[in-house]
Amino acid sequence: MTTDRTNAAPPAEGGAAPRPAPDATADEKELRRRRRRSWRYRMDTKASPYGFVAPFFLFFGAFGLFPLLFTGWAALHRVRLQNPGEMEWAGLHNFTRLLSDEFFWNALANTFTIGILATVPQLAMALGLAHLLNYKMRGQNFFRVVMLTPYATSVAAATLVFAILYGRDYGMINWALDLVGINPVDWKNNTWASQIAISTIVIWRWTGYNTLIYLAAMQAVPRDLYESAALDGASPWKQFLHVTLPSLRPTILFTVVVSTIGATQLFGEPLLFAGSPSGGNQNQYQTLGLYMYEMGWMNFNLGRASAIAWSMFLLLILIGLAYWAVSKWITRSTGGRRSSR
Repeated sequence: MTTDRTNAAPPAEGGAAPRPAPDATADEKELRRRRRRSWRYRMDTKASPYGFVAPFFLFFGAFGLFPLLFTGWAALHRVRLQNPGEMEWAGLHNFTRLLSDEFFWNALANTFTIGILATVPQLAMALGLAHLLNYKMRGQNFFRVVMLTPYATSVAAATLVFAILYGRDYGMINWALDLVGINPVDWKNNTWASQIAISTIVIWRWTGYNTLIYLAAMQAVPRDLYESAALDGASPWKQFLHVTLPSLRPTILFTVVVSTIGATQLFGEPLLFAGSPSGGNQNQYQTLGLYMYEMGWMNFNLGRASAIAWSMFLLLILIGLAYWAVSKWITRSTGGRRSSR
């Protein structure tokens, strides 16, 4: 019996056993395995970010985009809340009717007035408190927590407490006014008094929140600017005017925009303060949010309520465009001053 040695490897020197030839099949499998791993890695790095943000877009589409589109479609129809599936085409009738609706213009004026009364003092106080907290002082963390306490309080609890404080007969505010010789004020039935009372609730809840935003922006201002201003003989007040405020312009604009949007959507405070969506006995503090609620859920006119909602949305767009134009103007003016220097 003979053995075929034509394909056998030559014996190694020293009588060692010959090395086996490499397995081409195993190398190909390993190469394909590596390619699959590389493909999975590329797909994972490309698809994972979309998977992480997908829940947000799903919730936004279900609870944000769909209601917005449905409301816009309902605003073009006559539709009752009892039968939202039965719609009668009305075109722009719901919008044109708002132009001659005195209650709509009254609600718009009240929203604007309460927004001014709440936003201007709120941001001014927040800026001053942030300036005080920006200095080194004992218990800084305690005061920062205290600033956030009103924001953490629910709207219902805060409004009910303020409604008791502003009581006409037994409220603590009128009791304090009586001590200094001022007659009691009917805070719920007087137009300006009721709007001021609601504005104080908004100021109390949001001043601390804006204070921390301003404080974070102030701590980002380089200390070299304050040191240079101090060497030039600038007082703390001048440092605040010429160093702090210019550095906070983007932050101030941001808080103004957010506060304006919040004032436009004001709902919980006047609703709980009055106890009804009418906004007082003469609608003296009925906001756009309350009027929309009354029209849709009290009068069951879902079409007109949708038109009011879209009017509020368009109003916010106009406000955003106005603030965008102001920010561009501020950027150009500051850029021109720096280039001239």
